[in-house]
Amino acid sequence: MTIQWKGVMPAVTTQFTADDVLDLDMFKVNIKAQLDAGIHGIVLGGTLGEASTLTDSELRLLTRETVAFVEGKVPVVMNIAEQTTKAAINLAKAAEEDGASGLMMLPPMRYKASDDEVVAYFKSVAHSTRLPIMIYNNPIDYKIEVTLDMFEDLLKACPNIQAVKESTRDTTNITRLRNRFGDRLAIMTGVDTLALESLLIGADGWVAGLVDAFPAETVAIYELQKAGKIKEALKIYRWFMPLLELDINPKLVQYIKLAAVHTGIGSEYVRAPRLILRGEERSHVEKIITDALASRPQLPAYKNEIG
Repeated sequence: MTIQWKGVMPAVTTQFTADDVLDLDMFKVNIKAQLDAGIHGIVLGGTLGEASTLTDSELRLLTRETVAFVEGKVPVVMNIAEQTTKAAINLAKAAEEDGASGLMMLPPMRYKASDDEVVAYFKSVAHSTRLPIMIYNNPIDYKIEVTLDMFEDLLKACPNIQAVKESTRDTTNITRLRNRFGDRLAIMTGVDTLALESLLIGADGWVAGLVDAFPAETVAIYELQKAGKIKEALKIYRWFMPLLELDINPKLVQYIKLAAVHTGIGSEYVRAPRLILRGEERSHVEKIITDALASRPQLPAYKNEIG
């Protein structure tokens, strides 16, 4: 499947049972809710997907199950976050075999690679696969920035590097990227709390987090702003902001999973060393969620707004 890097692409959570095995039934409940809301793609195995705790066989099973379940309605993108180039190449090959439509790639994990090492890493993986690739640029959390000069090198050498998940938290970088690369590089904003601003200044889409609990509201913001209905999009976005701030916390996985429990499309089970929220922290997060639900807006018609 050819990927159009635009629209809302949930970074989906991985669902577990109380016995710490994959809960594919609940996983599919969530994916169905995403599809029903009108999302444009699915990203597996990211931070929210707890990929660092998953075995290779679990990652492959999730890919195959998701590809089969969506039946070609939207592209399925597998995240690669590996320590070695060899492991990243092997995962890229597995994702292609299992039917993924594309890859999202972080720089090498743990080792703080130099700029030339990062570029060589991305090139090696890109040259090993036919799949289109979105580079995940998140120096805040992962301590390595992919600079504009690095992108210049990568885009010249690797036609299948097509997009960036822009998570520097500096919205001016969107304009820099657009000025430098035009339409050669699609831009997907990756920070929930900067999503609407990013879309309005030129981002093509949104790799979202709170969409895992509130898919319709997330897609509505994208579709309405795309149709020029900024006032309507802004009203939803302002209501959404206390929830979106749950995405920029080290415990975003637990927070977003708890929100999905309240909206009936997920469970809160996480894989150790993560723990289910308890005590005062749980009460604080639940209040944010329940307050939002108590004032949840009635959404205007948003599907098919832009044709």
